[in-house]
Amino acid sequence: MSGHSKWSTIKRKKGAADAKRGAIFTRLAREISIASRDGGGDPETNFRLRLAVDKARAENMPKDNIERAIKKGTGEDKEGGNWEEMVLEGYGPNGSAIMAVCVTDNRNRTISDVRHAFSKGGNMAEAGAVGWQFDRKSYFSFPSTAMNFDKAFELGIEAGADDVFDHGDTIEIYGAVESFKTIADALHKSNVQPAEAGLSFVAKQEIELGVEETLQVMKMIEGLEELDDVQDVYHNVKMSDEVLAALENA
Repeated sequence: MSGHSKWSTIKRKKGAADAKRGAIFTRLAREISIASRDGGGDPETNFRLRLAVDKARAENMPKDNIERAIKKGTGEDKEGGNWEEMVLEGYGPNGSAIMAVCVTDNRNRTISDVRHAFSKGGNMAEAGAVGWQFDRKSYFSFPSTAMNFDKAFELGIEAGADDVFDHGDTIEIYGAVESFKTIADALHKSNVQPAEAGLSFVAKQEIELGVEETLQVMKMIEGLEELDDVQDVYHNVKMSDEVLAALENA
């Protein structure tokens, strides 16, 4: 868990360097559509949509794209796909456990693509076979320049968070699923824009592998993340400083 924010930062840097804007915008559009479908098209009353829109703006997604994604979710745009969320789980290399959160308009295609990605060093599992190793949590991360740790700790605890972590340049807040809106609102009122915000799968217990073994797991995860229908991937492998350095230099 401790390496999550650092690895996310590395991924964002690599994504920008590789100019994968199309794939980023596609994922963001789906996230916005799902949020507006479930909670309405007004970001002021739909906190999940507000965070999705904030994330899209942070990635410089054009305003027209954002508005079109909202209309697809609310049904105003009849050309919108019938998106649904699904969580697929499996085993990666070296005994690792992996959860893949997908948004799709074709379950069979997604399951086939994810199964193929898992087959490269592991295998997809039945629902629940891996999921018991994770807790569903509200998750927020933001730069420590936006708010110092003492203030973040106080804000988090008052808003119902379970844990607040200081990683130097990044602060993370974890809480129960039910506390998501309360924490999101508290950050919004404090003018803190999260770099990441959402419902995350957090490993109950991380496993520690060697650098090479961890890189094998991350190679599979990168393969999953490259799939169009995959939004987020979570795992139970501890991200040591040596591993993060190897990933950054890869």
